[in-house]
Amino acid sequence: MAKSLLHLVFGGEVKDPQGIDFVDPRNLDIVGVYPSNREALDAWRGASQAHVDEANVKYVLVHIHRMLDDPEHQEDSPDDN
Repeated sequence: MAKSLLHLVFGGEVKDPQGIDFVDPRNLDIVGVYPSNREALDAWRGASQAHVDEANVKYVLVHIHRMLDDPEHQEDSPDDN
């Protein structure tokens, strides 16, 4: 079975449309977690287009699998306590 490559799509209001500093990180719109880049990209595009008239709302796609595969992030695992 192929390894699942998880992707997270979320968004919210940002302080500056050119950045990713979210105004209220506790109230982000979590669109979902997806097993492929294609599905995540479709979800990101849909969420972004739904808010096209709101200049300070931004959606991002995060490659979770890259963070999970990165040894530097493994050290921050809560299981290490």
